[in-house]
Amino acid sequence: MSQTHSTAATILRGLSLCLLAGFGAFAQNPAPPRPQEKPVALVGATIHPVSGKPIVNGVIVFDKGIIQAVGGIDTPFDKRNTEIIDVAGKHIYPGSIAPATTVGLQEIASVRATLDYNETGEINPNVRALIAYNTDSEVIPTLRSSGILIAQATPSGGLISGTSSVFQTDGWNWEDAVLRQDDGVWLNWPPYVSRTFNQSDFSSALKRNEGRQQVIDQLEQFFLDASSYAGQASPDPVNLRLHAMKGVLEGNANLYIRAQLAKDIVEAVRFAQRHKVAKVVIVGGNEADKVADFLSENKIPVILNELHRLPDHQDDEVFHPYALPGKLLAAGVEVAMSYAAEWWRVRNLNYQAGTAAGFSEHLQPEEALKLVTLFPAKILGIDRFVGSLEVGKHATLVVTRGDILDMKTNIVERAFIRGANVSLDDKQKRLYEKYKEKYGQKE
Repeated sequence: MSQTHSTAATILRGLSLCLLAGFGAFAQNPAPPRPQEKPVALVGATIHPVSGKPIVNGVIVFDKGIIQAVGGIDTPFDKRNTEIIDVAGKHIYPGSIAPATTVGLQEIASVRATLDYNETGEINPNVRALIAYNTDSEVIPTLRSSGILIAQATPSGGLISGTSSVFQTDGWNWEDAVLRQDDGVWLNWPPYVSRTFNQSDFSSALKRNEGRQQVIDQLEQFFLDASSYAGQASPDPVNLRLHAMKGVLEGNANLYIRAQLAKDIVEAVRFAQRHKVAKVVIVGGNEADKVADFLSENKIPVILNELHRLPDHQDDEVFHPYALPGKLLAAGVEVAMSYAAEWWRVRNLNYQAGTAAGFSEHLQPEEALKLVTLFPAKILGIDRFVGSLEVGKHATLVVTRGDILDMKTNIVERAFIRGANVSLDDKQKRLYEKYKEKYGQKE
């Protein structure tokens, strides 16, 4: 009896291992590449440096993850000791940047164990997205396939959600992937009005938020306490919540304020100014165009919500969200794009910039490109590393067949993160190949 049981157990273990091995071979994300070991030159493509005009038939050279040269076809470099890759007819862009996203912090909306972006309680600046970031997420490779190589993992919920960090979209763990730790604290400004929805007829109505002043008073007291705490050289005991605010109050980190309505935006900015917060960023900003002059005068950048949506008000133009980036840029406001609430749609970020260019009279495609590259890099404080293709910056870039802002032609053929040639495989491509074979479809 014991021998039979042992034999059966051995067989079951063997079958289990085979199944796991087969599942892992199909479903597991590819391993990150080794760091760049040899200089690389991409030759013949149209280079879009963002910081300057496009270079037709250009050359970009990088070594040890850093760009060494960007220029025309006659740009000199050591051809003998450099790996030369012919990319004639292609386009080279800096890797796009996705701010204000929960990518890496949530995986499956219906599985609670995969959700790690919302902490219990109302005031949690000490909650760090940094250590919650999951580099094994199946969503992250889909970003790389669209040319998005940088993402800001952002907490949500409560009044003060926590502290975000900026990551490269490849790495063994968060220590490998992080580009900037604890770049800012996230505050959800209490709105002047709230929207209620009727599930029976799908209508909505606006209602004044009666309890908002009490919430604002709570925030006022917390910021006063945090300011007093920040003024102490060696506070004892250490208060984790107040300590997490020091970067914001000392001007080393951003205060990201989620606010949508014009009145809320102005009120939130003035609140931050009263507490001497130097770096304020408005996130959402659905009515930011109504206070564009105010934002420009106070040098407040805006990270907009997703554009591919309906307008908020019945009397708005139907294309109001599409034209919003162009209106803000024309007023002198620095703007970045996001898919704030839709982590699985972040792969479509670049196409929002393309939409903005199509619906803004004075916004040319090369300027629209800044909405997902240079502007978010500046807002997140990482523009000395990424956001444009310049000598001395990270070789974080993509090679595409066509326009990166166009859904039809943005076919990413190569991606480099700090010079390392990263895999463009993802779960959706694997599923495509699997079912293409099943149904006999051919390219």
